[in-house]
Amino acid sequence: MLSSLRSRLYRIGFNLFPAYRRTGGRVTYVAPDWQEIRIKLPLNWRTRNYVGTTFGGSIYGAVDPFYMMMLLKTLGDEYVVWDKEAEIRFRKPGRDTLFARFTITDEEIAAIRSELETEGTESVDRHYTVDLVDADGTVHATVRKTVYVTTDGSKAA
Repeated sequence: MLSSLRSRLYRIGFNLFPAYRRTGGRVTYVAPDWQEIRIKLPLNWRTRNYVGTTFGGSIYGAVDPFYMMMLLKTLGDEYVVWDKEAEIRFRKPGRDTLFARFTITDEEIAAIRSELETEGTESVDRHYTVDLVDADGTVHATVRKTVYVTTDGSKAA
């Protein structure tokens, strides 16, 4: 119950945070274990570009922070996580509300920990892809994020 309440508070916090709020995106769901987040990006006067479709900056801004945040929350304080690189491919103009679903599996978390702890690698780059789709499932944009992960020696012990 407490974790469910906490995840709802994080959702509200994202939606109220000025930097995120100005993208036009809205977080609709945060899983209690931080392994799934869902967002929507409505087409309105704040997200519409000159030609009447969803502004590319709003598309990118609405999906930007989530893989990094998910890894920060699931890996814990002994890890340092940073966004390293991003690429966006526009496939079709957005003329309606767009949706995105971010997921990270238990296997992905275990693989990151294993690579950093067991194999002795100093850092890892992980690549994640998310599609922005309309209500019918048509892909309008694909964003590929590269996230850098390392252990923080000052916090580990």
